[in-house]
Amino acid sequence: MTSWKDWPIVPQLPRTSSYGEITKSRQVAGFVLTETIYRPGVRTPRHSHELGFLYTVLDGSFTESLGRIVRKGQPLTLALRPAGEPHSHGCGPRGARLLNLYPISLDRFEGRSNILREPDDIRGATVPWLVSRLYREFQCTDGASSLAIEGLALEILAEASRSPAAPGERRPPRWLEQTRDLIHGRFSETLALDELAEAAGVHPSYLARAFRVHYRCTVGEYLRQLRVESACRAISRSDAPLSAIALDAGFADQSHFTKAFKRLMGITPGQFRSASRSR
Repeated sequence: MTSWKDWPIVPQLPRTSSYGEITKSRQVAGFVLTETIYRPGVRTPRHSHELGFLYTVLDGSFTESLGRIVRKGQPLTLALRPAGEPHSHGCGPRGARLLNLYPISLDRFEGRSNILREPDDIRGATVPWLVSRLYREFQCTDGASSLAIEGLALEILAEASRSPAAPGERRPPRWLEQTRDLIHGRFSETLALDELAEAAGVHPSYLARAFRVHYRCTVGEYLRQLRVESACRAISRSDAPLSAIALDAGFADQSHFTKAFKRLMGITPGQFRSASRSR
């Protein structure tokens, strides 16, 4: 199979450059953060970046094309793009606003060679909270914000180091990736392992074992994380009652939602809403 490394040479943007308009930039310790705006309907040519980086969509709609794969950016999620990987961007009628995190020095991560090496979407229940806090501190100008940004950025890189497969690890088989995509598309529904296994064409016990090996959690844990992530986005972007958000995310009731949320995030949904409103 031909990889992106075998594709024709494409323009490479230096350091923290971007096709969008950088409206704000901060350098903290070994990191650079930029807030970038893309005009409505913009389509960038295929290009790559000198530095690997992570980004999150703050507002608008943003899609990224990597060969035949098209990924849509979601608020309060993280996408990882390695250095030198060809890709192109597209925005909807509202344009898009992104927060980019560039680790300009990875010396402290010697031995963790998988960091920023493979494109991936960084999953994990704590990611929405980390992203929300990072942007809040990015906007602050007090004396503590730099220290807070460095700590949050290191936590985010720790999550990124767990997410992609390390070099030499076998990638998930296609049927397992399709199963994960199915879970992403229907996380708010009641899903049974037998149903997922039947769709994948494998035995339920084999699916459960393979999922745990490749994604380092059970199917149930992964589903719960997706529901909490969805709830985080809804809480930060709407004034809907928490009970309604809980039901929309797939939780049976608000009590179940609150327990799962606090177990994964360390705070209650109400506390998360208060923190999001203070950005």
